[in-house]
Amino acid sequence: MEPQLVKSAERTVRILETLAASPHTLTLAELQQRTGFPRSSLHALMRTLVELNWVETEAARSAFGIGPHALLTGTAYLDKDPALPFAQATLEDLRDETGQTAHFARRDEAHVLYLATRESRAAHHIIPRVGRRLPAHVTALGQVLLAQLTDDEVKALLPDPLPGLTEHTITDLGRLTGELDRVRTRGWAYEREQGTAGVACVAVTVDYRIPATDAISCSMPADLPQAQIERVIDAVITHTRKLGATLRREGIR
Repeated sequence: MEPQLVKSAERTVRILETLAASPHTLTLAELQQRTGFPRSSLHALMRTLVELNWVETEAARSAFGIGPHALLTGTAYLDKDPALPFAQATLEDLRDETGQTAHFARRDEAHVLYLATRESRAAHHIIPRVGRRLPAHVTALGQVLLAQLTDDEVKALLPDPLPGLTEHTITDLGRLTGELDRVRTRGWAYEREQGTAGVACVAVTVDYRIPATDAISCSMPADLPQAQIERVIDAVITHTRKLGATLRREGIR
């Protein structure tokens, strides 16, 4: 039986999630269009959220964006995660060995949530990833975590067709389940330009929970020679397995 949701609480959360997912501020009309909430209740909720500093306003266009108290909540989530300090150390080691950008992420239903990133020292344009949420099917991180589920669970979780971010994104659910079979067989996921043009990525699950909820990945230029890609894959496997063993030994679940 589905739990009964309190309407005002649900709407407040949906508003914050909508603002967080938008790359720019949103007007009240844009918020109404994206959420479908009545304008009268939306206006009252926004006024309360602004007053409490969960939302801030952009006076020039009467628009709204995420406020500072949302950051406090996100930081608290990271601060209480006992696996994170160990994962951050692993990302440092992985970046030092490969020279590539390393990520630690957790599956959040049909998405992956980035919890830590160590950028390549050669990166010219650093894109902040921590706190970013992406569709699981477009990332190696998401694909390796989706492979922990059965095909039926994946089909129940994801839309069909799948939304595409680039021309290389897998948008057919049947094709994705085929790729997930290959991921299960080899033990790691690899995607090339499915989430970001010019970028390839390899990911491995951190095996300290069953099923795995977290994964480590390395992003690299899509045109990297095959021999270098294989070295990155080996490094990700080695460091991620070591992290999983450490977390199990520490009793972290």
